Amino acid sequence: MSDVSQFNRSLPGRVLREEERELIRSLLSRVYKPEDLENALAKSRVTDMQDGGMGSLRFVGSEPRSFGKALAEAQYVDSDGVLISIALNADNKGQLFELDFWKVDFSPLIRYPKPSDLLL
Repeated sequence: MSDVSQFNRSLPGRVLREEERELIRSLLSRVYKPEDLENALAKSRVTDMQDGGMGSLRFVGSEPRSFGKALAEAQYVDSDGVLISIALNADNKGQLFELDFWKVDFSPLIRYPKPSDLLL
């Protein structure tokens, strides 16, 4: 086993999947410079939230943390025709806090949204 894989296993959370990165890039494209956003996303680690399979993520950060403000919001219609509200939130220190999905019927996400699917 390489030193790199041992190091990655010891970090809390996981790296963002490419589809998650694309969505976050799209949501924040009007707020951050592309290079600043790429640096932040490259360093980000997340955990899946217990939301019934709707797709929400919590960014790993130093505790204690609490909700600060919404950075971006959008909607998306899942492939079953159910509306999903998406909010990208910052914590009380201005760091990425959570990517929150809320499907209005509380059912699991069927298809992860692409930036072109978003209703801003």
